[in-house]
Amino acid sequence: MTKPETQPETQMMLSTLWAALRGNADDLDCFTETGDGAWPSCFSVSDLASASIGTAGLALREWLAINDVSTAQIEVNRRLASLWFAGSVSPIGWQLPPAWDAIAGDYPTADGWIRLHTNARHHRDAALAVLGTSSDRQKVADAVKTWRADALETAVVDAGGCAAHMRTQAEWLLHPQGQAVMSEPLVWFEPTARGNVRSHTINAARPLQGIRVLDLTRVLAGPTATRFLAGYGADVLRLDPLFWEEPSLEAEMTVGKHCARMDLTTDGGRAQFCTLLEGADICVSGYRSDALERLGFGAQARQRIRPGLIDVSLNAYGWTGPWADRRGFDSLVQMSSGIAAQGIVAFGTDQPKPLPVQALDYAVGYLLAAAALRGLSERQRTGHGARFRTSLARMAGVLLNHPKAVEGQSPLAPKTEEDFEAKTEQTAWGEAKRLKPALRIDGTPMFWDIAAGPIGRHAARWQEKS
Repeated sequence: MTKPETQPETQMMLSTLWAALRGNADDLDCFTETGDGAWPSCFSVSDLASASIGTAGLALREWLAINDVSTAQIEVNRRLASLWFAGSVSPIGWQLPPAWDAIAGDYPTADGWIRLHTNARHHRDAALAVLGTSSDRQKVADAVKTWRADALETAVVDAGGCAAHMRTQAEWLLHPQGQAVMSEPLVWFEPTARGNVRSHTINAARPLQGIRVLDLTRVLAGPTATRFLAGYGADVLRLDPLFWEEPSLEAEMTVGKHCARMDLTTDGGRAQFCTLLEGADICVSGYRSDALERLGFGAQARQRIRPGLIDVSLNAYGWTGPWADRRGFDSLVQMSSGIAAQGIVAFGTDQPKPLPVQALDYAVGYLLAAAALRGLSERQRTGHGARFRTSLARMAGVLLNHPKAVEGQSPLAPKTEEDFEAKTEQTAWGEAKRLKPALRIDGTPMFWDIAAGPIGRHAARWQEKS
């Protein structure tokens, strides 16, 4: 039978991502893309979806191989990969909460456009305090019009909020932060000290069973990584602060995970966190670069507590430059980096035109999962732990290097029942359908042992090995 033909852009992106993880180039021949269609965009969004999921698949294949489980090929369905970038869960008889706060969005300023990200209450309060208005969208719009975009961006960020002035790609590449992040590697890596490796038998059907993952992430990128690892049997423990709420994403991102709350500002919370970290194989963190450092749990401290840890981190705007500690989200990075501005040119719109999905978040998520798996394989070979880090802004640079003509693209067909698993999931809110996995590895299915539910619903402890 003839092997399906992988899209050239997918192959180029896969090569870029796998090389960034120092993967063996020969492994690229083990990747196959099936399916068709693409998200409408002036960038290669669907190619990035296939490539990023494929990168995680190659890393999982390597982990299987190093544990004497033979796997010839991995296959990614392009259509399903694209759909996963828009969300995998479809409620039956109930509705997901709104994805956005009522005042979140793009607003014209006196000299351009700005995006306010206000889903978190404290971020909304910061923006409203700067604007001196109530949470009425029209009043917010009227107030925003009196500001210059860069001045308002600075004021909101300085107040502890989240905002991004729309810049062109050329402006971003001249900006100090754009220059800093584009000089960083897509994935920064360093080996760390040797540590104790808990022994466990690898089961081809659940190859990550017995692997403990401490999940210190929120929103999309980090939770995507840990959801992928949970899908192959990892014991994922997600920790959230007492105040954090994420109602619109819980059904999407908590599947397969134990979810607990912890206050790292207390002595008891800090001691409990140290105990959990000592028992972890992998730690995935998605806070600002200085956040865990200020709590006394920076990267070096984590390695001291748990020698041999596979430590995987993401940041919004990169790890160097004046914005290294800035709060950020996918939609804000799209505004800052020139993606939304290029959409105006390509589609002829009169307002920012972002990507059709949060592609930076999802692509970074699968890259983080791949990094964690590569770390596991290297630790098994050498005994050393590892640190990996990347950023949404650096992934934006990858996408900006892969523009695509809007005309002539084959669109994604509407979802059908065939796109979903036959068995429904009984979430905490009701029955739901979940998309079929986009990644296929014969003998190694992706599925989750824990249904989705609210964050903070479990005890903060590792599960006993069955």
